[in-house]
Amino acid sequence: MKQIQALFLIDLLKVFAALLIILHHLSSYGQIAVDARSVLPGVMELLFEYGRYAVQIFLVMAGYLATQSLTRFANAKFSSQNLLRVIINRYLRLFAPYIAALIFTIVCAWIARFWVNDEFVGEQETLSQFIAHLFFLQGILGLDSISAGVWYVAIDWQLYSVLAVLLISFSSYQALIWLISIVSVSSLLYFNRSAYYEAYFIYFIGSYSLGVLAYLAKNFADRKIQVLAKFALIVIGVIIALSAFQQVWLRNFLAWFVALLLLVWGNSSYPNLGATSSKVKVFVLRCIAWASPRSYCAFLIHFAFILLANTLYIASGMHAHESGLMAICLMLGVVLCSLIAANYLYRWVEVPSVKLKI
Repeated sequence: MKQIQALFLIDLLKVFAALLIILHHLSSYGQIAVDARSVLPGVMELLFEYGRYAVQIFLVMAGYLATQSLTRFANAKFSSQNLLRVIINRYLRLFAPYIAALIFTIVCAWIARFWVNDEFVGEQETLSQFIAHLFFLQGILGLDSISAGVWYVAIDWQLYSVLAVLLISFSSYQALIWLISIVSVSSLLYFNRSAYYEAYFIYFIGSYSLGVLAYLAKNFADRKIQVLAKFALIVIGVIIALSAFQQVWLRNFLAWFVALLLLVWGNSSYPNLGATSSKVKVFVLRCIAWASPRSYCAFLIHFAFILLANTLYIASGMHAHESGLMAICLMLGVVLCSLIAANYLYRWVEVPSVKLKI
């Protein structure tokens, strides 16, 4: 059997982080989450408290992959037109599946309001709120989010844009690594600890920068840059460890650990699938390879199904039995529906939207 031509660790982290975020939101919103706690209190509490840490995995991977994309400009002459084109194309890359999922979520929220009286459903969306979401401005303007997790899309674009400015503008990557390291430490130890900055890239750039440094340390053509990026990555890890004497921030340790994983195994391909490979191994690897490119769509669409599942649970009267088992079955249904919907969103919207470029 042919080897699957993709990067195994990247795909695995994408699938794991997306699934963890979906489960975290399932443990956080609605009557289903409340009743499921009666059957699996420990699991639900773990998902609620620590599931959000999957964001750190997304951020580090995003920095790694963004650097992979942008280092092609390393030796090119600076061009403001190229820079603007890269930033706009990134916006277009994110936009099509994002807006499709957003509209679907608005419809599901409208249905949910007939039966679900819960804060997570939110008020009726306004035109200004919708327009702000179109331009990823909802967080900056202090508006309620239409869907759980869409804030991340806005932050991803901010981070990518800032990184594009740095990687395309700087002629010396040595100076750039020092700058990125300083900004990363500042974010991890100061900005990331204040909710005031949550709508801005500076809050998240610490974890994102670790992914940037991991890529430069592993794959950049200049050996000196590789050594310097590795040194910076180690120093930041030491600073994170020392800062733990004042207060332990698990998300910083997780982000650094993911960066190390990418540094060591970021380029590893899928295991060879020979004739002697077990059917279970083949099935698992194929599932990961299938789910990875659809993870972004699953991340976007899943909240709509959380709304629908809670609506079904309440409208049908099942909630009156306070059945934790039924709630867990509906949670599994949300995961399954999210995967199915993500497949079609990927095939019908995300893949065709790749042509949206300038």
